[in-house]
Amino acid sequence: MKFTHTLFLFLTCSFLYAQTEKNVDHQSLLWTRYYNILTLSDKWSIHSEFDNRIFINPVEQNLYEMRFQGRYKINKDIEVGAGFAYFSVATQIPEIAFDFRLPEYRGQQDISWKQDFKKFALLQRFQVEERFFHNANKDGLLSGTTFFWRFRYRLQGEYSFWKKENQFLKAIVYDELMINGGKNVVKNTFDQNRIYAGLQYGVNKNIALELGYLNSFQQRASGVDYFNRDIIRFTLYHKINLQKKKM
Repeated sequence: MKFTHTLFLFLTCSFLYAQTEKNVDHQSLLWTRYYNILTLSDKWSIHSEFDNRIFINPVEQNLYEMRFQGRYKINKDIEVGAGFAYFSVATQIPEIAFDFRLPEYRGQQDISWKQDFKKFALLQRFQVEERFFHNANKDGLLSGTTFFWRFRYRLQGEYSFWKKENQFLKAIVYDELMINGGKNVVKNTFDQNRIYAGLQYGVNKNIALELGYLNSFQQRASGVDYFNRDIIRFTLYHKINLQKKKM
């Protein structure tokens, strides 16, 4: 039933923004990310992420972010996590640059579920975010923050082409829907939808590289203005295992 309700919400939001007259701003970006997984035990791990995002045409800084979270495996299929993220936004429109950066402070909690079918895996994640944007105008930062909820649901599929010892190659595709919430949301309850396809190559047991394409279609606060972003994303995954060896 939960999956049916999520699908219904996804279709409803898609229908609503499809029926609305839109002003769409097309943009191209490059996202580069370092993702560290620090394994503490069979159940616990700490994940950290450092992400830099730039516009390609024209070349301009979009933002950078840092994210830290603790994760706990309930069993082999279900995992939960909670953490904190910091964003520093230079601009969302490359033709308009400011002399200051807009901070965002974000708490997050999620639950993920994974099913394995030999070479194929299906993953689902539901995530809640508490977003605090530093108040600002075109001249600079102001005192205080503005709060928004955001709710995210991602459905992801992975297909393994081959795996040999500590090396592997797999394809990853996903669709993620994001919904805004809270009293400060007026016209953009639908935040964005992200569609991604990429390849991940395991170099060894500790290092993996991933390259993919992501399309982000995002509604802005006006309700009629949208970003349609074509994004190339590169990720370096780095695993560090601190588990004590079993005797």
